[in-house]
Amino acid sequence: MSTKKITFIGAGNMAGAIFKGLLANGYPSDAITATAPDADHLQALKQSLNIHVTTDNLAAVADAEVIVLAVKPQVMQGVCREIASSVCRTRPLIISVAAGLQAETLNAWLGGEHAIIRCMPNTPSLVGAGASGLYALPSVQPEQRDFANQLLSGVGLAEWVDQESLLDVVTAISGSGPAYFFMIFEAMEKAAVEMGMPADAARRLILQTGLGAVRMAQETGEEPAQLKRNVMSPKGTTERAIHTFEAEGMDAMFLKAMQACADRADELARELAN
Repeated sequence: MSTKKITFIGAGNMAGAIFKGLLANGYPSDAITATAPDADHLQALKQSLNIHVTTDNLAAVADAEVIVLAVKPQVMQGVCREIASSVCRTRPLIISVAAGLQAETLNAWLGGEHAIIRCMPNTPSLVGAGASGLYALPSVQPEQRDFANQLLSGVGLAEWVDQESLLDVVTAISGSGPAYFFMIFEAMEKAAVEMGMPADAARRLILQTGLGAVRMAQETGEEPAQLKRNVMSPKGTTERAIHTFEAEGMDAMFLKAMQACADRADELARELAN
């Protein structure tokens, strides 16, 4: 990975996961700058990671080749307008990890004609097992796409989409998806306890089962439908459970929930743009 001067505007959990992933992969700490309003938090980062820190956004972006916008969507407009005059002179690559804010909205707030990549990461990025969707404006150069790809690959999987609207679907899949799995784990644990299993033992079995299922899906490359059939014996226990889920309309329920998620992501984008 080529070394570029990177500034993270915002040093919260998601930004921290990304620059810690960079450092873990050998990226030089003196090429990374992080900003935040909390000076104590920044000093703790400086001491533990040896990166540059400052509360001054303008100073931080002055010579940055890549800027990662990692502040809350509600304050993004103010941040963009603060640094717009500087980035219009230097034209760095802009990567946004803020949910809901469309690339052209950011482009307008920053003064226009920028190379902007939107990224939709998820919370497992915090443990190096993330799944991020990325979309690039046409102005982004191939080498800039490659850099962003390597940046996000440091915290997990990076998957590109060619339409920005598909980031709403990414939100419904991987952005919000961890909560779906946690809900399944929670429901299974409640059911196991109701059936007489101690909660701690049930949880260990459930989490290991989930981990094993994911590893099988990744390592075998088989389609989920086939993997499901591999577990099912005719007239057996798994078949009866699966038929119960099917009778309750599980596929339709997931479609309805994920569509509601994607619709809300689109609503938020329009609200934030206005």
